[in-house]
Amino acid sequence: MTTFHDSAGDWSVFRPRRVFCGKALTEKGTCPLLQHPSAPRGGQSHFRGGDASCRNNVLRAAKIGTVPCNPRVRLAGCLTALLLLATVATAAEPALELVAQVPNGVLAKSQGKQFLIVAGTPEQMGTAHGQLVGEQARKLTERVLYVIGAGESIESGKWFMERMAEIERRTTPFIPERFFKECDALSAAAGVSQRDGRYANLFPERFHCTGIAVRGKATSDGRVLHARVLDYIRDFNLQAGAAVIVFMPDGYNTWMSLSYAGFVGTVTAMNDKHLAVGEMGGRGEGQWDGMPMSLLLRDVMERASTVDEAVKIIRETPRTCEYYYVLSDKSRAMVGLHCTPGEVELLEPGKQHPQLPFVPEDTVLISGPDRAKVASERIQQYYGKIDPETMIEIIKRPVAMASNLHNAVFSPETLDMWFADAGRYTPACNEPYARCNLGELVEFYRQTRK
Repeated sequence: MTTFHDSAGDWSVFRPRRVFCGKALTEKGTCPLLQHPSAPRGGQSHFRGGDASCRNNVLRAAKIGTVPCNPRVRLAGCLTALLLLATVATAAEPALELVAQVPNGVLAKSQGKQFLIVAGTPEQMGTAHGQLVGEQARKLTERVLYVIGAGESIESGKWFMERMAEIERRTTPFIPERFFKECDALSAAAGVSQRDGRYANLFPERFHCTGIAVRGKATSDGRVLHARVLDYIRDFNLQAGAAVIVFMPDGYNTWMSLSYAGFVGTVTAMNDKHLAVGEMGGRGEGQWDGMPMSLLLRDVMERASTVDEAVKIIRETPRTCEYYYVLSDKSRAMVGLHCTPGEVELLEPGKQHPQLPFVPEDTVLISGPDRAKVASERIQQYYGKIDPETMIEIIKRPVAMASNLHNAVFSPETLDMWFADAGRYTPACNEPYARCNLGELVEFYRQTRK
């Protein structure tokens, strides 16, 4: 498992187990969903809606096989139990609904989340991106550059746009041309100036993040579970443009990013080779003579198939600032990296560090002192029993901060991702989780091309 905390037809795509409450069966209205990443193993779950009595009826029927004595409720409870058994047995999934499509992309939705899939050349992907979510991209660009940027100018006493111009000038020699082509095509299709589109995509260079990892003896079935907590200016409502974006570039790996409209880089991602990555930031602001972090991680996603290959790319690429990365793959390899422009230090599973609390076997832990302490305690508490649902519990506050913008739990072996975005006034860790699978998202896109 790997955890990060940041301070920068019928196409079935999701697999949350669904349980319908007795109340919904006897009264008019829609039925609340029980989001249960690990339903076959039981345990407390994450509910989408429904009152306490509904939840209690479901749990009683599921755990002890009994229902209340009231005849009407008993009937509802029996139906609930049957639905529960059928749902667990068949792993019924809500369908992905197609919202819009253009020659090289589709926009879809499910569980209140949006999914953008783009394919082709850099120009084709950028154009499709801008055509499908252009309005959201414009709003986020304006918010980043002219709202957050204004605050930065006041706080630092330095004009934000001048700083962004410096970042662009110093990073441009190290950025692959394909990324600029895509970014510029996106901006043109979205009605954003080339300058603003580039600045908005370089913006993460100005902010930083946190990190953890667990596998083998720590998890319930030995697989890697790779979680990532992004604590990052939630109050500016970047989550209004949140999306899972799948990139299918010609000649490179397909990959998905838990991201935002208009953003071509990544900080939270997994590719079709079963490699997952996330980052946390450190110090070193102003050390911008290298490839920007978010584009470096994209390059890793598009060119690497294993942890070793990813480490090689990161070592060989000129880097900016100070960052920590956690990488994992389907072979259950995982590693933490501490990177500065001049050095790459590996943090192997179970390795102790004087700045960290106790790190259990089969664990990589990188985080701020207080959050790392709580994370270590929770990992030890659930050691040997960690599954996706338990991981979601482990990364709740105070491991996640009040600024928690999004969370993801990856299973590289299966290409599943459980994820949550912040609400308007609530951190992501307090919001319901959705589930998607990269392979199934790709198949959904291919079906739309027929």
